[in-house]
Amino acid sequence: MLAASALIAHATNLDLVVRHVLAGLGHGIHAGRERGAGVEFSEYRAYVPGDEWRRVDWKLLARADRYFVREAERDSHVAVWLVLDATASMAEPSRAIDGLTKLQYARVLLACVAAIAQRQGDAFGLVVCRGERADFLPAARGLRQLRRVLARLNGVAADGVLPGAATLRAALHFARAPGLVCAVSDFLDWPSALSDALLRLRRMRHDVRALCLHTQAETEAAFDTAPSYRDPEHGGAIYRFGRDVAEVYARNRAAHFDAVARDCRRHDVPLVQARIEQAPGDVLRAWLRAHMAGARAA
Repeated sequence: MLAASALIAHATNLDLVVRHVLAGLGHGIHAGRERGAGVEFSEYRAYVPGDEWRRVDWKLLARADRYFVREAERDSHVAVWLVLDATASMAEPSRAIDGLTKLQYARVLLACVAAIAQRQGDAFGLVVCRGERADFLPAARGLRQLRRVLARLNGVAADGVLPGAATLRAALHFARAPGLVCAVSDFLDWPSALSDALLRLRRMRHDVRALCLHTQAETEAAFDTAPSYRDPEHGGAIYRFGRDVAEVYARNRAAHFDAVARDCRRHDVPLVQARIEQAPGDVLRAWLRAHMAGARAA
């Protein structure tokens, strides 16, 4: 688990990291016979009487000498939109893996989704939210688009606060036709202009899937080695940490993310919560399958 996340922290070539993560999924990502599965996670299960024969994977039968069927295929192309929160809080580092931050982890997961979309023939675009602006890369298909997306992600540094509502509305003008929206953030600001935009897209019938990233230290209130914290987004306010405030911190944090999860459930937005110390392949698999189970934790 830690080895895969450590690779994210120390590798400089995003393309190589993506290849490593996707290779670890084995048959987990499958484009489907009809191409354009909309970055749909497709898994294999044993054939049972009543399954349609068209869903049997005959190549796998030849290798395994057993019948398997594919689940969760989609028959048409969709536009895939990658939304990255690159605000200052996303620079929060792991205290378990030297050099790993939320932003690095988020970039890899979104790059993996882009690579899957490219393989499946889907158009995909990118919106990066940071420093009160939203950088927009229009959707396109093909390997050149994948290279453009990887280059943009590689060059992103965490900075500033989330853009305002008007800026996000202008950046998210792709809402003309329903598509798949994959958004990654730590959602420390909720509600916010970003959360409002995502919920609005869902009301417009987009398939919105949210990935909320934490560090292990945040989830465990393990800040004994950091007696104080300077808020990078809201005036640089300094907060004191210690054993005496850990219980209050944990209670307030739980209440905040319970509210996030409730809002997502209310608007039918699958939410996956994950720690950046988790194996990225496991988190990616859970995120792409999240629509099957609704909002849940990875």
